[in-house]
Amino acid sequence: MSESPNTVSGNVTVLVVDDQAPFRAAARAVVDRLAGFEIVAEAESGESAIEMVDALHPQVILMDINMGGIDGIEATTRIAGKHPQTMIVLLSTYELGDLPPSARTSGASAYVNKDEFGGRILRTLWENAGDPTFRPG
Repeated sequence: MSESPNTVSGNVTVLVVDDQAPFRAAARAVVDRLAGFEIVAEAESGESAIEMVDALHPQVILMDINMGGIDGIEATTRIAGKHPQTMIVLLSTYELGDLPPSARTSGASAYVNKDEFGGRILRTLWENAGDPTFRPG
């Protein structure tokens, strides 16, 4: 999954989806500092994310779980069904054991607690995408 026709200037394209502007800004700061990755858009809702993915075809989506309207899990399910090559990382403040059961079957590639999200984690997830033996910790 390292190269795709969706790259911008050879970078991995990233869509950030969160209804909270401070987290979108924090995620943008992480990705902006990460060589080889580039934010192509930000969305404030699941509905907007679905539309943006259809138009932009990002390679990675950083998806908040709790949003009004279509939440991140439902948006992930819809996007993964239509764009299975897209790596979707669910983000929230849930502990892993407290995730809603639908998160596990949504088609997301991984779950990362927002407090632990950073460039190293994003790079590791991307580099191991498609490896059936890789289990993010």
